[in-house]
Amino acid sequence: MNRRTFLKDAIVVITGAALPAAALEWLDPRQVLAENPQIRWAFLVDTHKCAGCGFCVKACKAENDIPYEASVTRTWIERYVVTQSGELLADSPQGGRDGFTSGSIDLPGGTRVSEEEIIRGFFVPKLCNHCASPPCVQVCPVGATYATPQGVVLVDRQWCIGCGYCIMGCPYGARFFHPVHKSVDKCTLCTHRLTRGDASACVEACPFGARQVGNLHDPNDPVTRAVVSERIGVLRDSYGSRPRVYYLGLSKEVH
Repeated sequence: MNRRTFLKDAIVVITGAALPAAALEWLDPRQVLAENPQIRWAFLVDTHKCAGCGFCVKACKAENDIPYEASVTRTWIERYVVTQSGELLADSPQGGRDGFTSGSIDLPGGTRVSEEEIIRGFFVPKLCNHCASPPCVQVCPVGATYATPQGVVLVDRQWCIGCGYCIMGCPYGARFFHPVHKSVDKCTLCTHRLTRGDASACVEACPFGARQVGNLHDPNDPVTRAVVSERIGVLRDSYGSRPRVYYLGLSKEVH
């Protein structure tokens, strides 16, 4: 039985409709999977492939109505460099929105490190980790922050009172106050796109395939296969929040 046949049969059983197979030809398997309540979304970042171009940040802002010039963004890129003295430095100007056009790194206070001092550099994209045990949900006093059955952590703007507890409780710095809506905002994995069978905006925008979103309940999903077979890492595992953003090639210096 192939995948299409399985999906057709499953839909007929679920709906109880005695429909001929031809009546289901129009169904897109991606859409059926996206609407399945058994889905558990996860995100995979391959740091070996990230070139720091910033296309993902631009696409995220455009898709999710984050003002382009605002210093906040739902996803961002950090650049890390190791100097000849062994010091690890990092920057993320405008969240990496415009890419990193200079080999040198600018630090707070105007300190500048030249290219000659740098012996190694790499990029690390970051976003909300959509934790299985999200501390932001635990500290929200009004239930505005919640986790869906599909594993996506969301914020209800209508309920958010702007107390900022979730911003303080997030160990990844992934939350911020939306400059227009005046409520807490964060990455949603573009769940509005996932539910119609499309990839997240940042995934589509990445020209190097450094980002993937997938279903952990599907053993054949590329993200699932990578999680179970590759050497992956997560950020700040010691916090016990159980992140669902996984990294390939994550350097031990990155937190």
